Amino acid sequence: MSKIIVKSLKYKYPLTEALALNGLTFQIERGEFIGIIGRNGAGKSTLCAALSGLVPHFFKGAYGGSILIDGINVKESKLSDIARKVGIVFQNPFTQMTGAKDSVTEELAFGMENLAIPKTEMVRRIDDALRLLEIENLRDKNPFELSGGQMQRVAIASILVMLPEVIVLDEPTSQLDPQGTEEVFKAIKRLSNQGMTIIMVEHKTEKIAEYADRVMLLDQGQIVAFDPPAKLFSLSNLEERGVRPPVFTRVAKGLDIHDQVGLYPVTLESTVNEVQKVYESH
Repeated sequence: MSKIIVKSLKYKYPLTEALALNGLTFQIERGEFIGIIGRNGAGKSTLCAALSGLVPHFFKGAYGGSILIDGINVKESKLSDIARKVGIVFQNPFTQMTGAKDSVTEELAFGMENLAIPKTEMVRRIDDALRLLEIENLRDKNPFELSGGQMQRVAIASILVMLPEVIVLDEPTSQLDPQGTEEVFKAIKRLSNQGMTIIMVEHKTEKIAEYADRVMLLDQGQIVAFDPPAKLFSLSNLEERGVRPPVFTRVAKGLDIHDQVGLYPVTLESTVNEVQKVYESH
């Protein structure tokens, strides 16, 4: 069975007329890194909320269809039970810091303390999360003295120590510079390689093209496409949907450089490879 199965998912916020999600059906496998793109108002954040159970348990409204995570129906389960399976990371890491702890280690321990997890187990989980996200040197630092990229990785670690099987990230690099963005993407890819299922909403298409296994394009609450990066970013009408293709794809399209099935390169490496093939054929 797929890790996540979504069938005919519909949702409408209270006091609104339009559906925020309109009949979404898809599956996600264990360990996949899924990127979600689309214009503002396409339904991306609402989908994140639905996958984490915030819709419909926190945000009320009209809800139809189903989301199954490891066979567990999100609508019919308690939010606390869903949180054991799914962790969510928001745009601003400040919103996930307690503000009451003086070190990264204490911050990471906070959620586990509330669950009365034994100290030895807490220490093991914290060590594992710090090592996996390559922030072991930050363990004694004050969370509010860190850079944006460092703080976002601490926010991810605070979710990771709770041992979720799925992490949903809603534009986690929107406030980060290029270095911070790269740090977060590399950390997330490591989690995916470890078998964790990753779902990330992101506007930076170059990074999504480089790191995601598949990309979902949403528009007006509906799925326009859900394909590997090269196939999705080769679509001709992306800008009409509010999405700017990766710079390498735009350059390749301008030069009419593509592979044998007509797909354009989406990363620097794939662009160089296709250019080399063109020169070798002449």
